[in-house]
Amino acid sequence: MKISNEENLRAIYGWPKGRAEKKVLPSLEQHSRHFIQTSPFFVLSSYDKAGKVDASPRGGDAGFVYIEDDNHLIVPDSKGNNRVDSLVNIVETGRVGMLFLIPGVDETLRINGQAEIRTDEAFLALFSSEKNPPKSCLYIRVEEVFLHCAKALMRSKLWDQDKQINRADFPTMGRMLNEQLGTNKREETQEEMVQRYLPDL
Repeated sequence: MKISNEENLRAIYGWPKGRAEKKVLPSLEQHSRHFIQTSPFFVLSSYDKAGKVDASPRGGDAGFVYIEDDNHLIVPDSKGNNRVDSLVNIVETGRVGMLFLIPGVDETLRINGQAEIRTDEAFLALFSSEKNPPKSCLYIRVEEVFLHCAKALMRSKLWDQDKQINRADFPTMGRMLNEQLGTNKREETQEEMVQRYLPDL
């Protein structure tokens, strides 16, 4: 049976109770601030005016996301491949979700809010010491912030060293792209790819 409305959905799952219901906050506080300052990675979700959704990984040194105040974050748009999918979505709808992770911590931090793309000198100056300073920043107004429970990462054993695969046992990016695109370019080794990426980090 296809579930097509919230009433049917709630008949199966019911409603959140206690802390699960009350934990959504309208702004940052000491623990969410500390989480962001300790996190080297988050996933940015966005969507365009047609409703097409996207999720993009963002990373840097721990604390690479600048906390302006309890309702505003500034994120450098680090050098990438110029697809700018997330940026186009933000221009069109101005809405984002963020999921912050900390290696070794099974809980995650979720933030939803409004976003703008900014090139203000004051914003860019915050990241001027980076090897590759950003061309723009995301200015995010926090509307919802809450800690997410550890169950998903516990189930996946994401941080368990014994669960890490040998990278050599997995196809290289070059091989996967050749097969996906039906091309026969020389397959770049994993080591060559890493060396090519290093100047952009």
